Amino acid sequence: MELGKDRKMLVLQGGGALGAYQAGAYEALHQAGIRPEWVAGISIGGINAAIIAGSPPERRIENLRRFWDMAASGPSRLPFDLASQARKWMNEQSAAMSALTGVAGFYYPRAFMPWQFVTDPIARISLYDTSPLIETLETLVDFDLVNRRDVRLSLGAVNVATGNFAYFDNHDNKPITAHHVVASGALPPGFPPVEIDGELYWDGGLVSNTPLQWILDKRDIADDICVFQIDLFSARGDLPRDMSDVLAREKEIRYSSRTRHNTDEAARKARYEKALKRLLARLPKELHDDPDVHFLRNHDQQGAVTVVHLIYRRKPYETHMMDNEFSRLTMEEHWKAGFDDVRETLNCPSWTKRRIPDDGFVTIDHWRHQYGTAQPVPEQGA
Repeated sequence: MELGKDRKMLVLQGGGALGAYQAGAYEALHQAGIRPEWVAGISIGGINAAIIAGSPPERRIENLRRFWDMAASGPSRLPFDLASQARKWMNEQSAAMSALTGVAGFYYPRAFMPWQFVTDPIARISLYDTSPLIETLETLVDFDLVNRRDVRLSLGAVNVATGNFAYFDNHDNKPITAHHVVASGALPPGFPPVEIDGELYWDGGLVSNTPLQWILDKRDIADDICVFQIDLFSARGDLPRDMSDVLAREKEIRYSSRTRHNTDEAARKARYEKALKRLLARLPKELHDDPDVHFLRNHDQQGAVTVVHLIYRRKPYETHMMDNEFSRLTMEEHWKAGFDDVRETLNCPSWTKRRIPDDGFVTIDHWRHQYGTAQPVPEQGA
């Protein structure tokens, strides 16, 4: 197959305020003329995914920017550079303020409305009210467009009663609403569960924070696909130096969902299947009608998969509160980091010289290939 003729998909991990990285990454993809036909997300990734799928192509960047400008607060730059420790303190204060007063267009503390604890049973099992997010999504997302299914949208959540992982998918012939998006990001105990069809749902990140496997399992099996996987937590990182680093590193490990391991396993499986196909082609004719051979031949008609993997790299001054730090300064940094990472990846030889993989699966992971697994990745801008 010719270069770049596979179907494009976008996978967005959960990660709160870090989600501005995904918005910047999408802007760079959009500028490069890449239009994903399937977007899957969890938590903040689900919100970004819904905005992308629910906006006309020419308004996607504008609507992503409107959401992140609404959520962010404070100045977009400082008149002077801060030392790392001072910036860490400033970020922690910003995150504490978000926890104390809420985030515009997103959530506010129930402590501001104590009567909710008496009148609403759901209020008793959450710290914040996410009804502002419902209103924001209904303003920014055209759900008629979402349900027209021009772009496939999948949102990961978990059933509170059963603990089972679930996906809300606009190809399941059930209308997607703002409530489905909010359910995908309803992380307890902060956010309340959301009722969908008589069942309560929490954030899908409680089970798995990355929806790559959903796309691999549910795609049209014979299609060649290219998945842009944009993650917000890195499974790899430096050893902690203080308790703040311990908490940040623990959160990265918990929510990274072993994404590089999972893509490595998917690649290994694809290579086994291609090896099986080559072996079947060499079987003697007398075995061609064997039932087991028929079964294996039917199983092996899978298209090739390319995964372009981008992962946000936490800066030294970012703490365990990084996913709740909505300052405008940090939001702009995250947005630029995503934009720059995609631009650099699309200009690296692994992308510019790529071909549909003959062995069924290839990962383009620019930072991993450039710096290896043992070397530290430099700060963005360095």
